[in-house]
Amino acid sequence: MTGIDTPSLLIGLTGGIGSGKSTVVARFHELGASYVDADIVAREVVAPGTACLAAIVAQFGHDFLQQDGQLNRAALRQRIFQDAAAKQWLEALLHPAIRQAMIAQLAASQTPYTLLVAPLLLENGLNKLVQRVLVVDVTTETQLQRAMLRDSNSAAQINAIMLAQFSREQRLALADDVIDNNGQPSDLLPQIQQLHEKYLELSQKIRHK
Repeated sequence: MTGIDTPSLLIGLTGGIGSGKSTVVARFHELGASYVDADIVAREVVAPGTACLAAIVAQFGHDFLQQDGQLNRAALRQRIFQDAAAKQWLEALLHPAIRQAMIAQLAASQTPYTLLVAPLLLENGLNKLVQRVLVVDVTTETQLQRAMLRDSNSAAQINAIMLAQFSREQRLALADDVIDNNGQPSDLLPQIQQLHEKYLELSQKIRHK
């Protein structure tokens, strides 16, 4: 049980940097699944007019706002990189707000199953909010190649991000379902279709309990 009151089966979707989570989510969405994306929620909670943005400005000053009123993310990243106490304060503000917003969005879902998409699903314990964990799996070599190609980052930068995430082995050990994304994009479709049908079947069982 997740403790979230929703008729929807909740699936946590995760994978390391460069694993192709966005592509997989798009395919599920085309099949009719709804999703809540932790990265999008993280931006929503600091949008202009939110209590979180007001608290950040009160704590750090108006220099952390852009001219259009949006949060200056680059300046904030630089600040918390240099200041451990500032990082701790920011996490204490944002993590509960993001979690609360995600729970509200999951609870509002009416589709047979809903994906909670989060790169740090397992690291941050968000798997406790869902009934199943789906891991998009690729080799570490593939992760590195794809992430460098996509983000124009150096191998050192990508490796640093990978070290901050669970290892491939740790993710697979906690997975209920796995999508192998080491091949071509066309290889994804049969795997996603099979899981889609499985999740529809599982959601029917939940609804009729």
